Amino acid sequence: MLIEDDVWIAQSITESLEAEGFHVDEADRGEDGLELAGLYEYQVMILDLGLPDMRGDEVLENLRQKNTNLPVLILSGDAEVESRLSCLQSGADDYLLKPFNMQELVARLQALVRRANGHSQNILQFGELTLNLTARDVIVGDKRVDLTSKEYQMFELLCLRKGNVVSKESFLDHLYGGMDEPEMKIIDVFICKLRKKIEKAGARSPLIQTVWGRGYRVNTDEMECSA
Repeated sequence: MLIEDDVWIAQSITESLEAEGFHVDEADRGEDGLELAGLYEYQVMILDLGLPDMRGDEVLENLRQKNTNLPVLILSGDAEVESRLSCLQSGADDYLLKPFNMQELVARLQALVRRANGHSQNILQFGELTLNLTARDVIVGDKRVDLTSKEYQMFELLCLRKGNVVSKESFLDHLYGGMDEPEMKIIDVFICKLRKKIEKAGARSPLIQTVWGRGYRVNTDEMECSA
């Protein structure tokens, strides 16, 4: 979720993040951003402080009354220490000054998403399968699994949730963000393709489990984290 009223900055951020595999929803007003955040399950929010209808810190306070878990990165041209401290004390998770380096923004977002899901490192291990969150690679043994962008996004979400059930609705939010969503059965199709590709690469045991009536999860019995 990106809340930024500067059209050029918003477009630049969106294009860069989509190139890194993120799905981005944009809002140029605080009220619109809060409404979207209440409707869809986002992994992270980028919030500008200088919005036309309300200040970013007001957006943050409203958000935290309803959603205490969504990681929020503040974007601002205000370099004053007091401003940064105020936002962090109000519930922001990170603060980045404008102008900023796009690669740094991407790295900070990835770290926020990782930590919000309980992972301190970039590499997750499931038996002989390795997921590299930075390189966006899935490896079984020494063989890379060739996934499409959406297949990777689904598998990454499953792994980040650490064995918790991910509903089909959450998958649709994650992949499409409420925009032009296909029918729910597309998730079953993606999962079927994921399983086949992982098994073809040599995985010896089923990794993606079906939880009937609820969704899917990964088998984390052998899950490890490494640097």
